[in-house]
Amino acid sequence: MVHVRVDENVKAQAAETLASMGLTVSDAIRVFLTRVVADKELPFALKAPNATSRVAIAEADEIIKSRRARFATADSLLNDLEEASGK
Repeated sequence: MVHVRVDENVKAQAAETLASMGLTVSDAIRVFLTRVVADKELPFALKAPNATSRVAIAEADEIIKSRRARFATADSLLNDLEEASGK
């Protein structure tokens, strides 16, 4: 566990920015430390997605939500596809 002293205003602003990327402050610190260890240097800057990326992400999320079928194996997927195609 890591305890860090950070100005509450900075922490709140960081939490808001990170939330727009789908991360918590803890997630971001974990990513940061993992990259430092792996790369032996400070990681590249993480940025919030631009408007185009946010639209694409939202569309992908909707596609994921609209798909109801789940398959445990590739064979069960292929069997379902064959049944749906009438073979």
